[in-house]
Parts: sequence; C-alpha cells; structure tokens
Amino acid sequence: MNIISVQKITKFYKTYAKNNHRLLEWMSFGNKKYSNRINILNDISFNVGVGESVGILGMNGAGKSTLLKIITGTTMPSSGSVSVRGRVAALLELGMGFHPDFSGRDNVYMSGQLLGLNTEQIKELMPSIEEFSEIGKYIDQPVRTYSSGMQVRLAFAVATAVRPELLIIDEALSVGDAYFQAKSFNKIREFKAQGTTLLIVSHDQAAIANICTRAILLDKGSIVADGLPTDVLNLYNAKLSKTADESEIIVNDGKSESGNKKAIINSFYIESETGEKIDTLVTGDKCSICFKIFNKHVTKGLTLGFHIRDRLGNIVFGTNTLAHKIEMDDYGEKLIKFTLQMNIGVGEYSVSAALHKEHNHYEECYHWKDGLGTFTVIAPGKIFVGSAWLDNQCVIEEL
Repeated sequence: MNIISVQKITKFYKTYAKNNHRLLEWMSFGNKKYSNRINILNDISFNVGVGESVGILGMNGAGKSTLLKIITGTTMPSSGSVSVRGRVAALLELGMGFHPDFSGRDNVYMSGQLLGLNTEQIKELMPSIEEFSEIGKYIDQPVRTYSSGMQVRLAFAVATAVRPELLIIDEALSVGDAYFQAKSFNKIREFKAQGTTLLIVSHDQAAIANICTRAILLDKGSIVADGLPTDVLNLYNAKLSKTADESEIIVNDGKSESGNKKAIINSFYIESETGEKIDTLVTGDKCSICFKIFNKHVTKGLTLGFHIRDRLGNIVFGTNTLAHKIEMDDYGEKLIKFTLQMNIGVGEYSVSAALHKEHNHYEECYHWKDGLGTFTVIAPGKIFVGSAWLDNQCVIEEL
C-alpha cells in the first residue's frame, strides 16, 4: 500500500523581461507570448510505500525542495497529481509557519492545530514539547528573538509531538547543534521502528545511508536514479565532479565510474605485512592498500585518494597522496601503497578511490571508481563494540 503517489508531476515558472509583459500576455488571451518558461520538475513519478524510508538527493537547483512542497500541498504542480494518505508532519523551510511576533507557546498552539490537534491535546503535549525542544524560558518570548537553532528545535518538537504516519524533512536538522541533531535522529529512528514513513531531503550522505532504505537522485528536475542508498550515493558522488558530464559516468551494478580518464586506476588489492594478497583482516593488523595507476596526460597536481566505507556507505577512513606530500606527475604506470593499522570494527568494508586534481575531485576528476574491492574484518580474542578498535587497558586501584 502506498502512502505517497506522485504521478507525472511537472512544475514550471514564467519569467518576464518587463513588468508590463505579464499584463500584455494576459490581455492577448494566450495568442502572444511575452514570457520564458523555466522548468523546475519534469514529469516526476514515484510511489512510497507505508513504512518506507526514502532519501532525496540532488545538487542545488535539482528541484528537491519544490518536490517536497508539492507533496505537502504548500505549492501546486503545473501538471500531474499527488496523493498523500495519513497524518503528515513536515519540516520544510526553517521556521515555516511560525509567526515571528508571537511567542513560541502561541506558535505551538497554531502549528499544532494545523497538524489536526485540538486545544486540549496541545495543552497535554505542551510539557513534552518544552522538554524536547530545551529552549527554556524562551518558549514565552517572540520567535523573532530566537536563533536559527532554537527555531528548528521548537519546530521539530511540535512536528513530532505525536507520531505521524508520514514525516517529511527538508534539510531543517542541518541547522541544529550536534547534540540536538543526534537527539532528533534518535526520535526519527524510533518513529521508523514504529512504522512511520520517512521522506528526507539532505546533503548529509551519512544520514541518508543510515536512516533510509531507498534513495532517489534528482538532476535538473528529473529522476536519474531510484534504488539502494549506497548505489544512488555512488552516482551522486560521481555527478558532484564538475568535469563529470553524462558521457563520463558509467553505472554498472550500482557502482559508478566517472572522470575524463587523463589518468586511470587499473587495479586494487590489499597486501599483508608478508606481501600476500588478502581479503580478510584481523582488527589491529597492519596491511597495505595498493593501487596500480597509469598517468596519461596529467602534468601537475595528480592526486590519488581513497575511502574505506562500511556496509551502510559511511566513510570509516580516507586519505590521499597529497596528505603524504607525494608527487606523481610524471607519465606512466605506478604502484601506490598506503600502509596502515586496521583498527576498525568487525564487518564488511568496501574501497573506493579517485585520481583527481590536487585537493579534491570536485575541481577536476580524472578517474573515480566506486567499489573497487571489498574486505572482511574479524576480531578473534577481542571483545568490543563500535566501528573502531581503540587499544585499551583496565585496572583496579584500591581507594
């Protein structure tokens, strides 16, 4: 059963070179055009099932926020239809719906009524809203005196005072401090476990990877990918490179490869201290991450960087040759080894790498490859939890 159904949504705006052109076009009854049409969304269709957790990704201007506004009903589509079922709570633009001259408490009552709660229900929920938002005495001060962090604290506390059937969030949580972000994501996870459907727009790839079971990538108003978060994030990272046009991006089995191929990554493997190629490591072992590359045309600033990612796509560790002050601008084939102590937790990991210009792949990417290889970490004899192994001792001292 679908809780959201988006069918062939298109959204466009008209722009006019002169103020009177709008009136002239209207008076011509459509016979003369004085406007230019700017498409924000192009024929968007997808469904979200009950209990799904969907992340929406895309660069600035891709149409993400416009899509959420159409789904929540604050903006109408130019064509197409949207169907949404159940109780909906939405956090879109920061402070949206709050009146700056009213107190936080007054705004809680107004926002609560918009969510379908009556005065008695809001009164009963007020103590928990105050407790969760943690804004103290400011609850009775005008909202215009609030910091951006205080506004998002109160907005989130109101939106989640009663578990919604559908929770929609558009980047709002990126404003709060680290403590409140962690608190909010814990609440989101609780709702998810209880069956709430989530629709989240965020540039925070870790949040998408950890919370969502599905991701949708928008590019220039169209859906270009819809699938597992790790696969969609791989394509998103490829598109972040300014030099990666459509002809330079290859997607195979969810793994992305992109770049202008002025230099290429030929192969990857992991080597033990004894020189043996391995794919299983013990926590704390020393090993070498090895890459064979070929420099065809780069004369200056060639850098090789890599990431180790966990099964959810979170970056556990990454570094590059620039950090080690290694120059490799001469042409030809090279073997590059990064030797490190694998002080990471038990699990499955993957390695992605990129050849790029100087500090990062956004300026110019020569060759980016996701999922070059995988390896497994085991920890016989070590008892711990978490993503990292920290060498530790425990002693008892008499007092």
